[in-house]
Amino acid sequence: MAISRKDPKGRKLREGENWRNDGRYSYRYTDVRTGKRLTVYAQDLPELREKEKQIAKDMEDNILTDGAIKKMTLNTLFERYMATRELADTTRVSYVRAWENRVKDEIGNIKVVQLLPSHIKAYYAKLSKAGYAYSTIKYIHNLLYPALEMAVDDDIIRKNPYVRAWENRVKDEIGNIKVVQLLPSHIKAYYAKLSKAGYAYSTIKYIHNLLYPALEMAVDDDIIRKNPAKSSISDYGKPAEEKEALTVSQQEKFMEFVKQSNVYNTYYPMFTIMIGTGLRCGELIGLTWKDINIKAKTVNVDHQLIYKNLGDGCKFHISTPKTESGIRIIPMTQEVAKAFEEQRKINFMLAKDKSIEVDGYSGFVFTAKSGRPLMPNGVNSVLYNIVDAYNKTEVERAKKEHRKAELLPKFSAHVMRHTACTRMAECRMDVKVLQYIMGHAHIDVTMEVYNHIGELTRIENEIARLDSMVLNA
Repeated sequence: MAISRKDPKGRKLREGENWRNDGRYSYRYTDVRTGKRLTVYAQDLPELREKEKQIAKDMEDNILTDGAIKKMTLNTLFERYMATRELADTTRVSYVRAWENRVKDEIGNIKVVQLLPSHIKAYYAKLSKAGYAYSTIKYIHNLLYPALEMAVDDDIIRKNPYVRAWENRVKDEIGNIKVVQLLPSHIKAYYAKLSKAGYAYSTIKYIHNLLYPALEMAVDDDIIRKNPAKSSISDYGKPAEEKEALTVSQQEKFMEFVKQSNVYNTYYPMFTIMIGTGLRCGELIGLTWKDINIKAKTVNVDHQLIYKNLGDGCKFHISTPKTESGIRIIPMTQEVAKAFEEQRKINFMLAKDKSIEVDGYSGFVFTAKSGRPLMPNGVNSVLYNIVDAYNKTEVERAKKEHRKAELLPKFSAHVMRHTACTRMAECRMDVKVLQYIMGHAHIDVTMEVYNHIGELTRIENEIARLDSMVLNA
């Protein structure tokens, strides 16, 4: 017959329980998943038995009970998650940097098993209050969610605390309304509430894209007659800031100023090429003379030049396009071919060093005086400086001529690319050809430019028709 064991208070101890000489209680058990013998401690017997209940529940649900697993922080989980991902070096660096700058010291030291939806909600509320955009918070979501989902798959936690934190935006607002009682007015009021709270149109559209298909399924299943979400959402949310292309007039004034400037005229061929090819900034500064075939009048695009810290300090790196559509051969116009020939002459006259190499690439077309490739933000700085110089000159000229100054807007290399795309679309270039030249992965990006031009053309035609009617009256 087994001998009954008791603690100093005369309470019977169960199998695995012990009273220690230091006054604490311990429970020793075997984790059925790992086969390890593990021990937990408590200051009194009731506390110990609460821990035993949790251990039993964890083992019943196949949750690991290893002490090292229980001590794992969110930071450690993220490191483990990143080790499972096959990513481009630039993407990996961006993910790690975002984590270190935004998550690591905020909630990264919380143990995974202790992480609650309220922790994540409070963290996002803090980011939102600090003025971070929805896109930034969503970017962090795309790091947190899969890492915690992996912890679920690895039986470290039962459920992903992020899921509830992310979904509660809809769940707690209109999620408890019965489907058969849900009216278009409920959804419109909900969208209006989000809009009043300052959410962007893109955020509301994101939620709409969750609601609409779910309710459409309810229609197909004969649960409801019609979809209450079937209405326009364009009236809700803050509109995204559109990147406006330069007008033809603005483009001509800018290019003429550069051409006539004693300070900036060496950049004229580069800007001509930007407008004539629609290259991304990284593609432009990454061009080498091997990519340029003047005889065949083609530009080969199969890499970009970036300036990032990939674990070896901030330096230039060659990066391949993220999608296959980014790899292309762009035909040159006569004007672009002439600009490349002019650029070669400029490089020769300035005796720029051709030997500088980046990841095996050398002979860069666009370089600084030292021969180093242009920095990505360097191109934008040049554009900003030229616009400032033009506007100062224009203000002085306007004063002398007693007229209002026609200033140029501040614009970036991306706007130059958008301007190039717009000029080609205005010439009614075939949309599939334009998509290829621009390297757009999805044709809807190209179509947005066409649609915008179409709207402007229709407006201009109507105004012209109105003028004609007035003149003929």
